[in-house]
Amino acid sequence: MIGKLQRVPLREVWKHEAHDFTVWLQENLDVLNEALDLTLTGAEREQSAGSFNVDLVAEDEAGGTVVIENQLEKSDHDHLGKLVTYLTALGAKAAVWIVAEPRPEHVGAISWLNESSSASFYLVKVEAIRIGESPPAPLLTLIVGPSEEGREVGQTKKDLAERHVLRRRFWEQLLERAKALTKLHATISPGGNHWIGVSTSGLAYNYVIWQHEAAVELYIDRGKESGDDSKKVFDALASHREEVETSFGGPLDWERLDGKRACRIRKMIVVGGIRDDEAKWPHVQDAMVENMIRLERALAPHVAKLKGG
Repeated sequence: MIGKLQRVPLREVWKHEAHDFTVWLQENLDVLNEALDLTLTGAEREQSAGSFNVDLVAEDEAGGTVVIENQLEKSDHDHLGKLVTYLTALGAKAAVWIVAEPRPEHVGAISWLNESSSASFYLVKVEAIRIGESPPAPLLTLIVGPSEEGREVGQTKKDLAERHVLRRRFWEQLLERAKALTKLHATISPGGNHWIGVSTSGLAYNYVIWQHEAAVELYIDRGKESGDDSKKVFDALASHREEVETSFGGPLDWERLDGKRACRIRKMIVVGGIRDDEAKWPHVQDAMVENMIRLERALAPHVAKLKGG
């Protein structure tokens, strides 16, 4: 015979959150350990964290402090704020938030905290169940917790954010140095991408920066509706390759990029990149500006003939 599992209202099992549920959890910490695959011990109630009292404070296997916040209702912003406050006030390494109903926004918030901080956060759903006429039993389910994959995602996001800031600072400096020598990019603002440029009729003069090298280029992209027009523009310019390179003062990379919509004419600059010592940036930026001026000057008469073509 198979019994039918029934859910029991939490307040029928633990009438008061602090006096009943927290006391029960303190005495039955093994139930939480099973749900989280942790070894928490020595749980103490109502520990002071500034002007607040933490529901439970325990220790993990390594002796680190773990704060536990209980909420026998829907998760809310107030308890999330308390959880973070308790963790920082006590210098805890982990925080456990037990709720009756985790809201999606709080699941997302705990995931973000795990990605963005060195502490570990657990969001646990608590239910009470029974089979037939049996006494009610607790059911703790881990909704979201720390993981190696989450840490890696968090580190990747952090790296991307840092790279964004670094590139913006690089472009600010480059544009400031360039404006005294050319008006080509005088109307644009620095961004966080690995390139900046100014475009007219699908022809863009771009500065490009990578980890340890840079480039200037004419990027040709007339758009999807123009069909093979980008290739025609490239071929028209390439027919004057010798003249363009003589005017530029050296060889260029002519990349038709067959199979792709766009094409480019590029000059690589190998004196440094975004990840090199910032003291070296002016040298890199000067090289980029100088090569951009030469590239635009070499291509200008041939680009002018394309207007309207």
